Amino acid sequence: MWTIIGILLLLVVVVAVVLIWRHHEAANKPKPAPPKITITTVTAKTGDIGVYLDSIGTVTPVYTDSITSQVTGSVVAVHFKEGQLVSKGDPLVDIDSRPYRANLLQAQGALERDENVLAQAEMDVERYRAAWAQNSIAKQQLDDQEKLVLQDKGTVKNDQGTVQFDEVQVGFCHITAPISGRVGLRLVDPGNLVQSAGTVTLAVITQLEPITVIFTIPEDSLGPVEARLRSKAKLPVDAFDRTALTKIASGVLLTLDNQIDTTTGTVKARAIFDNKNDALFPNQFVNSRLLVNTLQGVTLIPASAIQQNGQASFVYVIQNNVAHLRSIKPGVTDGGETQVDGINPGDVVATSSFDKLQENTAVTIANKDSNKTSNQTSNQTSSPGSTKPAPAATKGSSVP
Repeated sequence: MWTIIGILLLLVVVVAVVLIWRHHEAANKPKPAPPKITITTVTAKTGDIGVYLDSIGTVTPVYTDSITSQVTGSVVAVHFKEGQLVSKGDPLVDIDSRPYRANLLQAQGALERDENVLAQAEMDVERYRAAWAQNSIAKQQLDDQEKLVLQDKGTVKNDQGTVQFDEVQVGFCHITAPISGRVGLRLVDPGNLVQSAGTVTLAVITQLEPITVIFTIPEDSLGPVEARLRSKAKLPVDAFDRTALTKIASGVLLTLDNQIDTTTGTVKARAIFDNKNDALFPNQFVNSRLLVNTLQGVTLIPASAIQQNGQASFVYVIQNNVAHLRSIKPGVTDGGETQVDGINPGDVVATSSFDKLQENTAVTIANKDSNKTSNQTSNQTSSPGSTKPAPAATKGSSVP
């Protein structure tokens, strides 16, 4: 029995020694390193970025003329076609001018008669002056004749005014285009009767080249815009389609309105466009994009690299394949790039796997070679002072 107990104790000791030895080996064995997180990165660079103001606008012609009749008569001819482009002075509508030509002829006859009466009175006054110089007539006769001459001159002036008025009436019968532009749909036909005091519109002409866009600017952004205008700067304005994806035309800011709309807190602005290809159409809805200023030599990173933690913004800067959280202050965003303060040009920042990244996380860069190549390419193609054009597919940002 004692032999069996001794054997059992020996076995217990042996098992205890084996367990202690295994635990010691496991404790001294190096733990495997956690797997690295694969990320993509981009290098912060120095460049220029535009400060834009986005707004909705309406295409508004510089001139819009509604042609009405200034005389009463029947329409005898319509010289334009619907949608036709006309130049200033092109004939549009002819109204029957025969009654007005008859009145003009009568006025010309009355003028001719009274001019001859005046000439006769002037001859008589010369005779009376010669007779009075010889004391052949009384001074009263000479004075009366001189006043008759003045009366006849007044009659002639009245006749001249009547002739000029009738000439204007005859001219009103031939209506021409007061501006160059596009004629709308035909509103009258030959044979229609039009009134001088009527409200019937004969034609509508809108000027297409150049054309303007009216949009609004927030009153908080009015200061920087006015400062640029006072310095005689030409502020570019781009017009985009309804989806704000396709740029339609480019122009410059023409002027600002003289007061702020208190109901919206905005002020109207007018931009002018050449519109040589007629891409802008009157009353068309567009998205306008005003370039207020260009920030030069700032640090730029993709907007996708910036993360938010409440009101704070931060990025993950990669150093020696280790991620470090860095707080930043973002500014203007344009074309997918953001101007930031808090990092330096050349810093490598993460652009993916943010759900796995933490401070001091080991990472593996998947696009390390391509990142260097793209950074070198951007450094070679960009030049100081150059303004990077904004792609049409991005929406502009306001002043930070």
